[in-house]
Amino acid sequence: MSKVVTISEAASIALHGMVLLAQSQDKLTNVNQIAELTSSSRHHVAKVFQVLVKEGWVNSHRGPTGGFKLIVDPSSINFLQIYELIEGEIDRSYCPFDKYEVCAFNDCLLGGITKKMTIEFAKYLESQTLAMHLNNKSVRAMHIKED
Repeated sequence: MSKVVTISEAASIALHGMVLLAQSQDKLTNVNQIAELTSSSRHHVAKVFQVLVKEGWVNSHRGPTGGFKLIVDPSSINFLQIYELIEGEIDRSYCPFDKYEVCAFNDCLLGGITKKMTIEFAKYLESQTLAMHLNNKSVRAMHIKED
């Protein structure tokens, strides 16, 4: 079934994983926990978190008791920053037919809705910080075993 809006698995892992780290405060959250809570593979979580570590938002601790820890203020990072780190900058002039150099029509066949949706999506992501979701604990997150 076709979807109008999709978010890549990598972007979803990054967004959800960063909220999980913000909720964990000073505790380490390991790859297995993030993979389980995001229904993702350990390998994909590890790849996404390498990017977040390289950006300087997350510390990585190796070993059997290792994991990830958020090292920046949760109010200083918004969802747009996370999304664009993973996916690249959002093209706010988006047209689904942009492969054509010149549009054959004077007016947009879709009424410009794709551009409006893209701009609205970017605005929403920018308005959401990690800190805003500290109390948004999932039922599944409660099942994480404390070490």
